[in-house]
Parts: sequence; structure tokens; C-alpha cells
Amino acid sequence: MDCNKILWLAVNAKYSHTSLSVRYLREAVPGSEIMELTINHQLLAMLGEIYSAKPKVLGISCYIWNIELVKSLLKLLPAALPDTIIICGGPEVSYGVTEFMQEFPMVDYVCRGEGEEALPQLIKQLQAAGFDLSKTNGQLDMSAIPGIAWRSLTGQISEGQAVTVRDFVGQVPFAYRAAEMVDIKERILYYETSRGCPFSCAYCLSCATAGVRFLPLARVFKELDFFVAHDVRQVKFVDRTFNAKKSHFLPILQYLLKLPADCRTNFHFEVAIDYLDEEVMQVLAQLPKGRVQLEIGIQSTNPATLKAVSRVNHWQDIADHIQKIMGFHNMHLHVDLIIGLPGEGMESFHKSFNDVYALQTDMLQLGFLKFLKGAAMMELVAAYHYQYMPMAPYEVLQNDALSYGEIRWFHSFEQVFELYYNAGRCRQTANYIIKECEQEDAFAFWQKFTDWWEAKGFHKIGHSTKNLYGYLRDFALAAYDLPADLLDNLLRYDALLSDGGKIRPENLNWNRLQYQDITADFWKGAPSPVRAYLPEYEFTNWRDVNKKYHIEVFAYDMTLTSQKLTGQQTALLFDYTAEAPVCQRIELELGVDN
Repeated sequence: MDCNKILWLAVNAKYSHTSLSVRYLREAVPGSEIMELTINHQLLAMLGEIYSAKPKVLGISCYIWNIELVKSLLKLLPAALPDTIIICGGPEVSYGVTEFMQEFPMVDYVCRGEGEEALPQLIKQLQAAGFDLSKTNGQLDMSAIPGIAWRSLTGQISEGQAVTVRDFVGQVPFAYRAAEMVDIKERILYYETSRGCPFSCAYCLSCATAGVRFLPLARVFKELDFFVAHDVRQVKFVDRTFNAKKSHFLPILQYLLKLPADCRTNFHFEVAIDYLDEEVMQVLAQLPKGRVQLEIGIQSTNPATLKAVSRVNHWQDIADHIQKIMGFHNMHLHVDLIIGLPGEGMESFHKSFNDVYALQTDMLQLGFLKFLKGAAMMELVAAYHYQYMPMAPYEVLQNDALSYGEIRWFHSFEQVFELYYNAGRCRQTANYIIKECEQEDAFAFWQKFTDWWEAKGFHKIGHSTKNLYGYLRDFALAAYDLPADLLDNLLRYDALLSDGGKIRPENLNWNRLQYQDITADFWKGAPSPVRAYLPEYEFTNWRDVNKKYHIEVFAYDMTLTSQKLTGQQTALLFDYTAEAPVCQRIELELGVDN
């Protein structure tokens, strides 16, 4: 066992995530190792894992999602590993360094800012000193390492200062190794081609640094080749604004366009979509389905709110570009709104929500404003009478536009919205009610549903997917003048389009058995009429048919849910052989009142 082991510890939010920061440091410090745990690990189990590695130096990556758990872990480490040198780094400890090191005396060093340059220097100094803290700290007293805070021999904490890597291209290595890819290729692999952001939004930590640094395209293409060659599931770019410079991002999109058709890797980017031009749009339109997904931070459509946080949105360009890309039908679009921004009360958020909901993107994520250490939002606390959580995740509790009660209610609103819209469930039902009963006011529908949800106490308990359909039906019957059979038809249609068609709530009126004699002829008849709809279809056995396909008869033509539905018996064929369900109308001799 290496008695001088250098170990970089990541505590990820989920097992499906990987840590980019500890991999950078593994490559920057030869011979060092990494360990990845998650916030779902029990504290003592985490301690045991670290103890088993017996590191001489333990570096811990500290982020908003793990800092409270890391603080608990730090209190236990001296008992298990009293001789281990502890270094903390990351955005959660780069600010308020003196207070942090005073509260956690077991922490020997803090890395402030980017660590790929500072930490190798510190490790070399520790190794040269035989891991003698007094000797190393004495050297630091005489000649500090930029980006490192330490405990001076005088007993004072020397904070140093936050730094960025001077040579981004030369000192930031490629983070991944071929030997680990089999184990991690099904997880989300994080990657960056730039650091910094051209914008200065007050709620974001990127406002604390100036300028944008880019990797050369030749290196980017080589590194992307690595991911494709190892057949990874998803590469998530952490570039703050991927399209910050067209001469950088457009060639990357063109590279992705030229990848082999059988490349399954998905590439996720965060973009300022209002800055895309027609040339970029043409490339996006040509991309194979699933090759790219885009995340678009809209945050609000209130101009005064955006101005208060130093953000500029060109709303009409945003809406036009999203609608155009949605029309390509080849990529997932994820948009964000933030609850609790300055001046965004209930009425204003109502409008922002409706503006963005009308775009019908694949996901509309509702986040809550966070007061990040080092972000300019801290300067707006007094002006807008903010109160927020003093511990991570530092979420807003109230301000002069939203009371705590309203913020608390929004958490239920977000829960309901996640379970339904963002999970891809019941969208046809919800949108039909919004159109027919709420005059296109989407917020009014989700608001009423949330109030009903809370009145039932559903915000306090977990829920099975099957029950969600019954809840929406019960709410709609109580709140709107809609026929029960219409709701049943809408919900059956939604269920067959969601969750791979695997969820069939018992409280809906399924009719496959009622029509099984007719559908049997459809599947096995000679000649089989199914070929008109599925040209490659070959009957093998009923189990295979039932796994891949489903025929449901509706009392309405469910392909016309954008219109007011009227009675028209319709048979629909659902095909689950592709990644997303495909639905088409079929002709069956159903008879009358069969």
C-alpha cells in the first residue's frame, strides 16, 4: 500500500454523475488517485471507504450539493485518519475562507478558485518536505502559492486569493482515461471547451470572473473522438455559454454532424439561443435525432427583473428560435425559469410561466433562486428585502415580491409540474383542459391543480405513477365541467404515450380485451392488414406483439386533441419498437357498440 497516497474525493449528487474536477487533479498530479461517492452514501460508510484508502493527503471537492455532508464528514476524519493532510477546494470554500478554516480546524489547506496549477505546486511542496506541515507552512509564509490558503506558523490563517489558471490550454489536462471508460460510459461525463462567460448574471458565479478562455479546436476534436470511440452515453458540456464565440462552437456542431450514423453519444450544451443565426440553425436542422440536446436559461420574461440581475434576453428571438428548433424534431430542448428573482411576484411569474409554457419544450425546469457565495446577488439582498437559507443550498425564503408562504407553495407547484409535465405525463390532458377551460392560461390550470393537491395532503407523501392519472382525473372532474368519458379517453391516450406505454392504471377503461377478436385478425389475418401500417412486421408470438405494440379504441379521434374533441370512434396503434412511442390511426371493423 502506498503510504504517501494522494486521494481526490468527489461526493456527487447522483451515481449517474461523474466528477470532472477530481479527474483534472488526478491528471495534474502524477500518481494521485480519485474516489467518487454520492450524497446518498451513509456518513459512516463514506468514512469507512476513505479510511480503507488510507490517504496521506485527502483533497475534497466542495460544491453546493455536497457541502453540508462534507462538513459532517470533516468532523469525523481526525478520529479515523489523524495523520492525513486535508485540503478542501471548490466554490463552496473559495469564499469566507478564514471562517471556514476556523470552524473546521482539521482542514489544513483550502484551494481557492481553479486548482490545476495551484494544487500540483502544493503537493510538490508537501512531498519535498516529507509531508511535514510545519515545514511546508513555513515555506508558504515566505513564498505563498497563489490560490492556496494555509495556517501560518504565527497561528493566523493566510487566505491567499482566488485564482484562475494562467495557461488554460497548457495546464488543464484532458480528464478521462481509457481504462475507466467501461465502468463510466453509461453515466454522464462532464467536459468543457471553455471557461468563463460573456455575461454577468447576478445569480451566477460566472459573474465573479472576467473573460472567456477557449481550448483549441484541434484538441477539442481529438477529445470528442475519444468519447465517441468509447461509445459513451452522454457528454455534458459545462461551458457556461457554449455559443459564446461562433468561430469556436460552430465547427464543433459541424464535427458532430459528420459523426457516423450509428454514434449513440448525446451531447448536451447550454446556449444563449437568442444569439444563434441562420447558419447555425441550418446545421442544427441537419443533426441526427438525439445527437444534441440544448439547455436554455430563460429565467424570466419580465424586463425589469432581468435588468435587476444584469441579464439581457431578446424574448422574441428566444421564442422564434425555440419554435423553429422544435420544428426540427431532432433534439431535446430544456428551458429554465427561476422563482424568486427581484421584482418577480406572483403576477409577474404567472406571465413568465405562460410565455415559456406556450413554447411546449421537452422540459421546463423551475428552479429557486440561490444566493451563491461570490455571486453578485449578495449585493441585492438589502434592496429587495431577501431572506434565504443560511446553509446550502442557500435558497430564497422570501423577498419584497413573494412571501414565505408563496415560496413554500411554489415548491408544491414545482413538485406537481415535475411529476406530470417534465416527466412527459398527461400532457395531452393538461393542454386540452388549458385550451378548453382556461382560455390558454396554463399557470391558472397548474395553480388550481396545485391547490387541489395540497388540499388532499399529497405534497406530504410519495406517489406511484399509476395513481397520478387518477389524481388528475379526480381534480379535473371537480374543477371543470368536462364529461368523465372524455377525461378517461384523454388519460388513456396519455398513458399509452408515456413511460414506454408500460403504465396502465386500473381505474381507466382499457378495452383491449373487448376488441381482442378483431385485433387478432389484424395481427394474424391472411393477408395481414398490419403491413399497411408496419411494413416490416412479422408475426412471431402474442407475447412479442403485446410487448411491442398496443391497439386501443377511443370514443374520440385522439389525433385531434389540439381541437375541441367530439365523438368519433377511433382505433389507434401504438408502436414501442423505437426510442419514443409512435402512434397512428388504423382502420378496424369495430361495429356499433361493440
